[in-house]
Amino acid sequence: MLQSMTGYGVAHRDTDSYSATVEVKSLNSKSLDLTLRLPRFLQDKELEIRNLVSKNLVRGKVNLNFDFARVRATGAQSGVVNQAALAAAYEELRELSTRTGASVELLASIAKALPGSLRLPIEGQGQALPEQEEEVSWEELLPLVQEALDRANEFRRTEGQTLTTEILGYLDSIRIQLAEIERHDPNRVENVRERLRSHLADLASSEQFSQVRFEQELIFYIEKLDIAEEKVRLVSHLHYFTETVYLPEPTGKKLAFISQEIGREINTIGSKANDSIVQHLVVGMKEELEKIKEQINNIL
Repeated sequence: MLQSMTGYGVAHRDTDSYSATVEVKSLNSKSLDLTLRLPRFLQDKELEIRNLVSKNLVRGKVNLNFDFARVRATGAQSGVVNQAALAAAYEELRELSTRTGASVELLASIAKALPGSLRLPIEGQGQALPEQEEEVSWEELLPLVQEALDRANEFRRTEGQTLTTEILGYLDSIRIQLAEIERHDPNRVENVRERLRSHLADLASSEQFSQVRFEQELIFYIEKLDIAEEKVRLVSHLHYFTETVYLPEPTGKKLAFISQEIGREINTIGSKANDSIVQHLVVGMKEELEKIKEQINNIL
């Protein structure tokens, strides 16, 4: 089944110590064009992530963003009050209350309302430094990247089903118009014969008429107008195209090559037919083929 190169996948994880989100976006491209945005502590994993993306998405213009943030526990969240900082702030407010005559409660409300009035203590001055943050292992985060890639591929498969339906519909339209050409072909051949008979009558009355030369040119003319082989090859290409659509591996490039062969046979039928009805049907087949080629550009 076909897969689109357009895809989107996101994976998110929240823990007590960190929040991580991996977002993958992909569009069509002739090869893998990958842009990574990683947190600093994962920069050394860039090559491994690139190989992982290449294995999963194969090709396309891909953007992978890895957002990572530490969760800082507040006093309310952890159930711990910074008593030293609270006592120091109260002493400052009490001293200010003595100097100004305003109550501590009033000064506290004013301090909260004025930007910059409250200052956090500087680390290392009158308080203990926070413990070093626990490192997060790559083995713990790797499944998150894989989950985002899996979801992007699922998106691609869903889009691919829609593309498959559209492309096979265009292909059926080509088959229908080819069947119309087949149905009309006896009339086309008869029209060609009538024109040849008319030309033959004109040539036979000429003094320079050569029977041998005429037969040679007649054979060449008939072969030039015969489209039987082109119709057979076109049917074969259409069948091969349909088979390729349902192959499990990526088939975008192969379908592009088959489309070129389909176009070649359609063009040849149009140039050899020498018939207005067939020409009209050929134009219709070309239109459907162009629609197929546009969709193939987005197929993996």
